[in-house]
Amino acid sequence: MSGILYLVATPIGNLEDITLRAIKVLKEVDIIAAEDTRHSLKLLNHLEISKPLISYHRHNEEIKSELLIKNLLDGKNIALITDAGTPGISDPGEEIVKLAITYNIKIIPIPGACALINALITSGMNTSEFTFLGFLPLNKKNRKEKLEKIQNCTNTCILYEAPHKLISTLKDLSAILGNRKIVLAKELTKLHEQFISGTCDELLETISDPKGEFVIVIEKTTHILSNNIEILKDLPLEEHYYFYEKQGFEKNEIIKKIAKDKNVKKNEIYKYFINK
Repeated sequence: MSGILYLVATPIGNLEDITLRAIKVLKEVDIIAAEDTRHSLKLLNHLEISKPLISYHRHNEEIKSELLIKNLLDGKNIALITDAGTPGISDPGEEIVKLAITYNIKIIPIPGACALINALITSGMNTSEFTFLGFLPLNKKNRKEKLEKIQNCTNTCILYEAPHKLISTLKDLSAILGNRKIVLAKELTKLHEQFISGTCDELLETISDPKGEFVIVIEKTTHILSNNIEILKDLPLEEHYYFYEKQGFEKNEIIKKIAKDKNVKKNEIYKYFINK
């Protein structure tokens, strides 16, 4: 019988954020696959856990995934952990999960800390829909495509960024975002945790020598070109309404425009908004 692959979230800073369930799993598994074994040893030593460790990171995923699958097929239970946070979220994990699924190996997530979620819920921005884009690519073409996606995104956008790249990223964002609000969540759960809000230009004036890890939370756009029907027709009705309301249109006119954009009868839209 195959073993179980556990995806175990670990603290993103404060070691007290480890869950009781995560501790139990780490104590019971046969092997722990860690992004950086030296880094993970600090956590495991703190928890007084001693287990065989296998290094599993971006540069050896292909080779080590096969090794992990072999151990799982031999009946070993394995916990996958990364340096901080939830495996697979801008960290190794995605490849071994895909492979485990093809071998019908049971996968169990052990929830815990996730930097993007904690940054979002403390940002004061819309949390009902959001787009996570990880780290911006270094390749100019790919970077440009991601920036354009942010420019036109009608959801709250979230990025990760390293301190030595923060200034250049803020400059790139400044060129496309105008006065849209941004919140920088710095060193989440750690001693120097901080939340800094403002426009890109305001943040660039405030921050000169950034230190620590950053999560960038970006306000959604409300400035969609009215002739861009493909974007407009996919908007939720509330956001579609708000788009035209910000332009100064009255309720009846807004309803007509939404019906036209979505190619539906005006009465359908009217019924939705009649009590609003």
